[in-house]
Amino acid sequence: MSNSSSRLTRRRFTIGLGVGMVAAGGLATPLRAEDPQPAIKLPNTVQMEKTVGEAVRHNIAGFRALDWQPYFSDLRNGAILVDVESRALHFWSEDESIYKLYPCSVPMSEELTRKGRTKVVRKVVGPSWRPTPSMKRRNPEWPDYIPPGPKNPLGTHALYLSWRYYRIHGTHDTRKIGRRSSNGCIGLYNSHIADLFKLAKVGTQVLII
Repeated sequence: MSNSSSRLTRRRFTIGLGVGMVAAGGLATPLRAEDPQPAIKLPNTVQMEKTVGEAVRHNIAGFRALDWQPYFSDLRNGAILVDVESRALHFWSEDESIYKLYPCSVPMSEELTRKGRTKVVRKVVGPSWRPTPSMKRRNPEWPDYIPPGPKNPLGTHALYLSWRYYRIHGTHDTRKIGRRSSNGCIGLYNSHIADLFKLAKVGTQVLII
């Protein structure tokens, strides 16, 4: 067994069934970066999350565990890797004792996808949301502000990144899980962003590929 495999078996490895946000990779910059669309109120969110979760379980073989060394020089403050193609978010704790893997939602197009290195600069419980200027121009009927709550498109928790308008956040619209459905951000189930929120720090490295 390789040293890499040995390290993996020693970690607490958890595959989350949710939606995630952040990918690692080249330094391509999109033409514009935007927040997600306002969430759509669902008739039965709990049932929808259960249904989507079951669908993700059926496809769990499509996710593969990764080691951090090819992507980061160290794990100082922990590290988050978002793979846009596989729609998966990986987290490693600084001491390598915790490894998490969450399915996630990703941007709708390459134009909206920013790749490269950033970091967590702020953590917010119950985030509020405002559309970006370009979103407002295209959708003038959208509200200028949505306070924290069940209609907020950022869900229950948000990790703000050093890139303006980019976040890893929850979502009340669970239909976005595992899909190209956002305007730039990475989305997770509310239960999974709450889990990641406790593990990530201000300063945690983020790579989107």
